[in-house]
Amino acid sequence: MSEKKAAPKNIDFTWHLAADEPEVAATEFEFALMRTFESFGRWQSECLVASSGYVASGPDNALLHVIRMNDRAKTIKEIARLMNRDDIPNIQYSIRKMVSDGLVSKHGSSRTGVTYAATDQGREITDRYAEIRRSQLISEIAELPEFTARMKDAVRTLNILSGLYEEASRVIATHRR
Repeated sequence: MSEKKAAPKNIDFTWHLAADEPEVAATEFEFALMRTFESFGRWQSECLVASSGYVASGPDNALLHVIRMNDRAKTIKEIARLMNRDDIPNIQYSIRKMVSDGLVSKHGSSRTGVTYAATDQGREITDRYAEIRRSQLISEIAELPEFTARMKDAVRTLNILSGLYEEASRVIATHRR
């Protein structure tokens, strides 16, 4: 893998979102994050189809894995919290599809509390997904220099940024007219 070359000095990275060095750095990061998110969604969809023939969006695939996480049933609120999502109706719609397709089971009632868990079929599919992920993706990225340490730093940075974006959105929501 070749190292990234420095951008020529005559290229201007400033624009309406990026007028100075910190803004350029933040904007470049945001665009890289958006591109990575889209690539990750495509990867998730393709890996799920390869592991099962099941077609789902990247977010629906992530939902299935979160439901399966630790092989413990979860409520809608827990799922939303783990995924940092607040679109409960969309989560419910996706889960209803997975229940209908036999990947997820629903337990309890509104009176006792509803939880969702992966079915045997859902566990089988997510296990195959993990195998394909291990052989096609992890085997490649694990060879990158200092990958584990770099990923730990990236996770820390993304978690900090997640908090900053959340706080900034709360401030804007509180004070907008």
